[in-house]
Amino acid sequence: MTPVTTQILQPRKRPTQERSKVKFDHLLQVSRDLLLEVGFESFTCEEVAQRAGLPIGTLYQFFANKYVIVCELDRQNAVAIASELDSLASELPTLDWLVLLDRLVDHMSRLWINDPSRSAVWYAVQSTPITRTTAEITERELAARVAHVLAPLTPGTPRDRRKIMAEVLVHMAYSMLNFSVRDLQEHDEAIIELKRLLASYLLAAEAGAT
Repeated sequence: MTPVTTQILQPRKRPTQERSKVKFDHLLQVSRDLLLEVGFESFTCEEVAQRAGLPIGTLYQFFANKYVIVCELDRQNAVAIASELDSLASELPTLDWLVLLDRLVDHMSRLWINDPSRSAVWYAVQSTPITRTTAEITERELAARVAHVLAPLTPGTPRDRRKIMAEVLVHMAYSMLNFSVRDLQEHDEAIIELKRLLASYLLAAEAGAT
């Protein structure tokens, strides 16, 4: 039987020279703005290139299609969260995990409320099976970072269970953050509930491990 491989959407190449990096980042920023403005269905590579003031061929050097673009935007979003997580991790083991959780959720909340494109990107990557699969991999990579940070804070939890816990925490946080910025939704109240959900889950999970 032929083994099944997981296909993920990635840029055709990542720039190494500064001039190419500028173009790459500019295309992604224009893509982010356009996605927020017109939605994923009306989003086109041609419009991105035109607004960026670059030939369509330059865009295709990096991105095969619009699905690759939104998956790369999703990776960008995860990087910003991982950076804050690493910063908080540097304060371990003196930082209590409830304090860490509270500060991380506050940071993510500010990202979502200050940058509406994050929610637009999240909904865009749910649009097709291949974008969902790619987004799930990005989410699991972030969860692996969370599991690493949780390790010294939850010593009684087996590694495999901690991995699942981290994946649940990340997925729950993503879902609730996007819920919190929906029209007519009270953002602050939703974030309070998210903190309660995450803290209760971690407390119950750690208690069950002992």
